[in-house]
Amino acid sequence: MKSYQVVGIGNAIVDVFSSADDSFLDLMGIQKGIMQLVERERGELLYGAMTNRQQAPGGSVANTLAGLGNLGLTTAFIGRVHDDALGRFYAQTMAKEGTDFVNPPVPGGELPTSRSMIFVSPDGERSMNTYLGISSELGPDDVSDSVAGSADILFLEGYLYDKPKGKQAFERAVELCHRAGGKAGIALSDPFCVDRHRDDFRRLVKSLDYVIGNEHEWSSLYQTDLSAALEQAAQDAGLVVCTRSGHDVIVVRGEEEAIVPVNRVVPVDATGAGDQFAAGFLYGLATGQSLATAGRMGCVAAAEVISHFGARPETDLKALFRKEGLI
Repeated sequence: MKSYQVVGIGNAIVDVFSSADDSFLDLMGIQKGIMQLVERERGELLYGAMTNRQQAPGGSVANTLAGLGNLGLTTAFIGRVHDDALGRFYAQTMAKEGTDFVNPPVPGGELPTSRSMIFVSPDGERSMNTYLGISSELGPDDVSDSVAGSADILFLEGYLYDKPKGKQAFERAVELCHRAGGKAGIALSDPFCVDRHRDDFRRLVKSLDYVIGNEHEWSSLYQTDLSAALEQAAQDAGLVVCTRSGHDVIVVRGEEEAIVPVNRVVPVDATGAGDQFAAGFLYGLATGQSLATAGRMGCVAAAEVISHFGARPETDLKALFRKEGLI
């Protein structure tokens, strides 16, 4: 049986990028800087309105796995795509970038491969309009014993919690991973996602070895200010990571705490900052680094990805870690 250092489970979404100024966003009724779910018809309208489209395999956890692949770890992705042009593009590109895409594209059925129309403003903010398509049908049947049960680290995507089947897929994957002695964790994904499933998330956090979220997500989860939220989180989860856009990152494990300084950079495109922070951090975790070093690795990977268009690294991240004296 093949073993993986990191297995991710999440939405398999093709990211479609286009530049757009604020007046275009207003005209199209797009809320700036956040992720909105759209229905198929609206998705097709926005797709048609995009100029100079560029496409790349995306989805939060899949982007993280691409970063981990860049760092040389063995990775697999549990996701669901349709057997259409976008789905085949997705599966082939993931494999080419070094991540095993373990579930073959699904033939038949109504729903096409998921896509996110991402409009990038001149200030680097991204406004995401996601049509979930077939990836929202991911369920426990898509989680094989051999993959989830052979992960040193399992990484889950909070967005999947929006569907009951996604939730069951999670629970099955966590159980298989834990049974085999692996560590399981999640990225909270989005404060709105946390709002919708607060009680479930609070229960889930207690069963996990690590949880990554930003200040808004943590405050939303415990409905209190950040320091009280993190204090509670540290009692619930094994390891707690809190990113704060452009400010120090806080990492807590039991009594141990690391405050990781951030070098602020002006983003060219903020897409993927959180995903690549997770990649750097999980690399540190997988290779036994201290909390502070793992946090720094996350910051270096995030700074790389926001320095160019797109959500995946274009530079050798290990070389950047060496340059920073992290390895």
